[in-house]
Amino acid sequence: MPSPESPNSNRSLERLAAILDAVNHSSASASEIARRTGLSVSTAHRLALSMAEYGFLRRTENGDFRLGSRFVQSTLEKVALPVLTALRDSTAESAQLWIRRGDERICVLSSDSRQELRASLPPGSRLTLPAGSSGHLLTHDPEAVEQVEAHGWVESSGRRTPGLGSVSAPVNLRGQLIAAVCLAMPLARVTTSPGQDFGKDVAAAALRISQDLEQAAP
Repeated sequence: MPSPESPNSNRSLERLAAILDAVNHSSASASEIARRTGLSVSTAHRLALSMAEYGFLRRTENGDFRLGSRFVQSTLEKVALPVLTALRDSTAESAQLWIRRGDERICVLSSDSRQELRASLPPGSRLTLPAGSSGHLLTHDPEAVEQVEAHGWVESSGRRTPGLGSVSAPVNLRGQLIAAVCLAMPLARVTTSPGQDFGKDVAAAALRISQDLEQAAP
């Protein structure tokens, strides 16, 4: 493969490919990525940050970079589907899995409530951030962070769509937020609040996915 700095190559794609190769088997700092790829440290750091924003890479707790959620997504879906189905069955409400892509969140899995009146969005649906409990969670909204620290979940009542509520909890991989489990329901069926009614179930489902993913992810 031509050097990532070759003026005759497709520099953008080759730089991205070189960075992915550099972290394929182990995490690496920006300076280590630069050493492995031949890029300058500033270029490696800038590109790695951009790639992390779009899910190609993710940051570790010490600031290193490793392969991101796009490369564990199939594993994420495989691990999450039975957990979402069980959450739907135990609560009778719609359970969804959301990930962030730039300024949007994308529904990658949905297990719809079997009730006639339900909150439903199909996989592939895109919503502008930060609307909804999952949106606030995936954007690290300060209020959402406080709710997670206090309860393990984030709730929303009619913020995005009047008459609908939701509660979401974080899915983490190696200390990094990569997705959100969301339970959505008509507010007509809520007794106290989405979080008070269903928060513990949603937080437990998100934790189960996180634990199973930790064992299965590369």
